[in-house]
Amino acid sequence: MTRLADIFPNASNVQFHNLAEKTDTDIWEFAKSNNFCIVTQDADFAERSRLYGSPPKVVWLRCGNAPTYQVEALIRAGQYAIQELLEKPDFHCLELH
Repeated sequence: MTRLADIFPNASNVQFHNLAEKTDTDIWEFAKSNNFCIVTQDADFAERSRLYGSPPKVVWLRCGNAPTYQVEALIRAGQYAIQELLEKPDFHCLELH
């Protein structure tokens, strides 16, 4: 997550919290309890957000199996939209293409 530390200094990764092998529900509950936003390529989290709202907020990356540098570029391009998502209580999920 150091690649994005200049724009999202508190960003983390499931691996840093021993969640890599956990279920989507476990990750959802961890994010909810710890005030994290989930950034994912997994449509399941976007659907869960539509059903239950937030927290947690969800950023759904719609870039397929892109290399890391493209994912980073997508997040950087969406930086202000992501910040708006985090600030607006009525916003629950953001799709980035």
